[in-house]
Amino acid sequence: MIDRGPHPIEPWQLRETELPFDKLAQAESLFALSNGHIGLRGNLDEGEPYAIPGTYLNSFYEQRPLPYAEAGYGYPESGQTLVDVTNGKLIRLLVDDSPLDVRYGELHSHERRLDFRTGILTRELDWTSPAGKRIKVRSRRMVSLTQRAVAAIEYVVEAVDQPVRFVVQSELVANEKQPKLSNDPRVSAVLENPLEAVSQDSDDEEVILVHRTRSSNQLMAAGMTHTVECPARTEVDVDVREDWGRTTVVAELQPGESIRVVKFLAYGWSSLRSETAITDQVSAALVGAKFSGWDGLVAQQKVFLDDFWDAADVEVEGNPELQQAVRFALFHVLQSGARAERRAIPSKGLTGAGYDGHTFWDTEGFVLPVLIFTMPDAAADALRWRHGTMSMAKERAEVLGLRGAAFPWRTIRGQECSSYWPAGTAAFHLNADIAAAVDSYHLATGDDAFIKDCGLELLVESARLWMSLGHHDRHGKWHLPGVTGPDEYSAVADDNVFTNLMAARNLRIAASFVTRFPDDARRFDVDTEEEASWRDAAAAVYIPYDKELGVHPQSEGFTDYALWDFEGYKDKYPLLLHAPYFELYRRQVVKQADLTLAMFWCGDQFTPEQKARNVDYYERITVRDSSLSACVQAVTAAEVGHLGLAYDYAYEAALIDLLDLHHNTGDGLHMASLAGAWTALVAGFGGLRAREAGLSFQPVLPTGLNKLAFTVRWRGVRLRVEIRQDHVTYSVHDGPDASLTILHEGEEIEVTVGKPVTLPVHPRKPLLPRPTQPLGREPLSALGNTTSTRH
Repeated sequence: MIDRGPHPIEPWQLRETELPFDKLAQAESLFALSNGHIGLRGNLDEGEPYAIPGTYLNSFYEQRPLPYAEAGYGYPESGQTLVDVTNGKLIRLLVDDSPLDVRYGELHSHERRLDFRTGILTRELDWTSPAGKRIKVRSRRMVSLTQRAVAAIEYVVEAVDQPVRFVVQSELVANEKQPKLSNDPRVSAVLENPLEAVSQDSDDEEVILVHRTRSSNQLMAAGMTHTVECPARTEVDVDVREDWGRTTVVAELQPGESIRVVKFLAYGWSSLRSETAITDQVSAALVGAKFSGWDGLVAQQKVFLDDFWDAADVEVEGNPELQQAVRFALFHVLQSGARAERRAIPSKGLTGAGYDGHTFWDTEGFVLPVLIFTMPDAAADALRWRHGTMSMAKERAEVLGLRGAAFPWRTIRGQECSSYWPAGTAAFHLNADIAAAVDSYHLATGDDAFIKDCGLELLVESARLWMSLGHHDRHGKWHLPGVTGPDEYSAVADDNVFTNLMAARNLRIAASFVTRFPDDARRFDVDTEEEASWRDAAAAVYIPYDKELGVHPQSEGFTDYALWDFEGYKDKYPLLLHAPYFELYRRQVVKQADLTLAMFWCGDQFTPEQKARNVDYYERITVRDSSLSACVQAVTAAEVGHLGLAYDYAYEAALIDLLDLHHNTGDGLHMASLAGAWTALVAGFGGLRAREAGLSFQPVLPTGLNKLAFTVRWRGVRLRVEIRQDHVTYSVHDGPDASLTILHEGEEIEVTVGKPVTLPVHPRKPLLPRPTQPLGREPLSALGNTTSTRH
């Protein structure tokens, strides 16, 4: 195992046994709390030292101009950047006249624990001030999963061996000083003082600050209120200015005595509602939080998480580190979408402002497949957000001279924010990724109301885009030239296999749902001729194939390109920082799973032999300069029988942030890779595939794992799958009449409550030897042989 430093391996929590001053940014991301609406980075209570202060509201952004050396028709004119809003985490402490700052005095111990079952971040420290006064502090922080606008902090300070006067300063602070996150001066200007003061309100109970963004004209309010418990006399003072509010509590305690302050926070924002409405909303949320009290909020959180883990937990026996990592991953995926409620799920969640807080195809491609099987209501809300951006997607398509809807490659509120069109505008596969998520959600839930409400329009308008992008050649084959697939090192390619197959799938799905919901289809003016054209294009889609090599080129002509000089670049990853894109575009080098992803998502379009040869070919040229790759390679490696390789990739996907493998965890966690850890285990070793006929499984375990167990939701029923080396057990644990018909290794079986079914597991024998990877890009070893160089 790799040295985990101050993070011991424990199954249900992430614990930090000492404060890593040299890795503060990473720790702030790892210990971030969110509910999908509010995000609090794991900064210290007293605010300093810090790497990146961060308090975020989902989709609350500022607008900025996009830079172009040479502008062109159809280029987006403005970008969107997630704003660090008013910080309510701050609780400063004066010990007599010495401020608590862990860089001074003597820090005897410092520990933080993030409990995945309670959703609470606990911090305990033992410190002696420069003046010799020893104290202990225990704080607990939470962002409520049941009261969407609420966060809370319990702060307890104890005098240890001498009388001490404590001054607790609980604050709201707007426009905190930020580290330089961009070399673009326009971006820096936007982030430096993003909030303009609108109003301040306070009384003996509450403090509420209202601010507005200067350009995007969004209004937000932050409020706080407190309860104080202390055996001694206390004095409380409230002071409010434009950019900060402060509640100060003073008490003098004897040794062994402690003061307990509970801080309730509430946040709200809108681009439409009035200042009065936002203020009243925040005030009401504070009253509700105070009514529940700290203990009530904790109890509600526990009930919520108990229900989540009952349907989402993944048990791993044989690798404690992977067990901890996959639960860490699931907890953060839950936080990213639990209460997003028709707003985007950013690629970093609300753990940091990496990628400007933008949403990409990561959401539909990687995060939603996990939520669909574990928390389907959150998945539906994310898709409803996409539908809510439909008018902007249609406008974008019109600008590009296309029909239907062209959904943005990167965005916060729905407008295209990518200034690099080859990897942005040309990556039309996002439309098909959205359509696939709509189909997967309906398969798993049978939610016809969702289809009528928004799903059908998403399918119809995405299908129309493909028909205006593609064409039939003189032989009748249907082509999609000039697109960018998942691999951003092969931009603007002809007939990318992934894009072609996913577009065809989009067209088939749209035609199928139009047939099933004819009355609703008429609302979108779909006639039988248009539906037939979709089916014809899907049936005639061109899929390149290199007969000489026996593999599918990633796109037309790809296998004829010159090979990349892997030896010359063995110490220069990621390649995009060391080589011009022009060179990357015309060589056989793959940034991330592309053709491999096609074999996962469109697996029925490939034979087992083709999958084996494709995996063998593309493993040798895929460098994984993207965090989206390892989990996909885990699934396909498992399917073709390379179980050890799959195990390594699953391990790497799960540990990406705990080990900071891409050296950028400090600006936020990699939600797609964390979600991919679930996918690697459940779809890779569980062999889970969702089909019209129901759930299908091909379970198998690699050497090193003794047990893998997981639960999925399907049509209102929770199915538990427990895999051992030689057998698997399926069981249903819902109401008395619950049952499911599933496929095990192609054989149909029925599982009912109280009657688990145990069946043998047959080994997968690979058709080819385990493939190698580019020099220096071998995956992290799950069995501890970590001698390869990582970047």
